[in-house]
Amino acid sequence: MYGQAAVNYGNNPAAGKYYNIRGIRMYCEIYGSGKPLLMIHGNGGSIGSFAGNIPYFAKRYKVIAVDSRSQGKSIDTKDSLSFEMMADDFAVLLDTLRIKSAYILGWSDGGITALLLAIRHKNKVAKLASTGANLWPDSTALMPSSWKSMNNQYKASYNKKRTTYKEKNDWKLFMLDFKQPHISLSSLKQIKCPALIIGGDHDLIPVKHTALIAQNIPKALLWIVPNSGHATLQEHKEDFNKKVDAFFQSN
Repeated sequence: MYGQAAVNYGNNPAAGKYYNIRGIRMYCEIYGSGKPLLMIHGNGGSIGSFAGNIPYFAKRYKVIAVDSRSQGKSIDTKDSLSFEMMADDFAVLLDTLRIKSAYILGWSDGGITALLLAIRHKNKVAKLASTGANLWPDSTALMPSSWKSMNNQYKASYNKKRTTYKEKNDWKLFMLDFKQPHISLSSLKQIKCPALIIGGDHDLIPVKHTALIAQNIPKALLWIVPNSGHATLQEHKEDFNKKVDAFFQSN
């Protein structure tokens, strides 16, 4: 509305709070009321990644937007990081918030985490929407040019000395995507909830791989967004918000 200051999503003290989750202080902002909707951002991102989505969904849902472990304000100084760790973090966060189950929206690494949350903690996920996820780290799951670029970055950087928290953390996040995830097709078949699997038609995840994910989840729908890269929820936010909302509302 005219005259109101824009909300600084990801840095909004009025909505933000830290929770002690599995050895870290996890930063979370909550908006709106209704059925709970957990939003999980991509690698190196933060709550701010969903600035174009939170206002829309907060009209109908209780939006729980979170900085994932080792990202945003959720500092983790330990060396190890995995998608399984992050999925378990979110299961504990939902317990801490006394939420039995939630809708999940995950982008990129957050989409991977959403899949693992539905595999590892089935009754925590009512429905999931996952955009730009991959199942394993190779040139079939990422565009060959992107995979080659990651390999070149690894070769150029793995011997470098890292002394600051940021240098160590950036490398930890790079290695997360370079060495993981490892999700089998058989484990996708364990996902019991309805799923909307999304990708851009020129995403850095090949359409064939996104389709493979949808084909192996029993109650999955596939949506390939035309004229979109990896940032489907930002490049086409109006269509994205409406379509994901309709999926969550459908019987």
